[in-house]
Amino acid sequence: MSETGTGDGDVEEPETTTINIRVSRRQLEEIDTVWKEEGYTSRSEFLRHAIRDATDHPGASRAMLASIAAEEYAMRKGESEAVSRDDVLAMMDDDEQ
Repeated sequence: MSETGTGDGDVEEPETTTINIRVSRRQLEEIDTVWKEEGYTSRSEFLRHAIRDATDHPGASRAMLASIAAEEYAMRKGESEAVSRDDVLAMMDDDEQ
């Protein structure tokens, strides 16, 4: 790991560290598609935000994320309707118990 000095402004820590990870070609293509579509300035910025979300909000369990993805898929196929904010909060409360 190497120290790279200051962050790019969206990182609160004064220094960042370079890490290396291995992903499949398919995963890399998906990452590149998403960071561009979501308006991130770089792949690194997108991955920092993804890591921050995973570590700052560990309550977003894999089961909850899978449920969200399944519901999104059903909505896109016209097999489900959107849920309210209150419904989402109730689901999160149920997931934490």
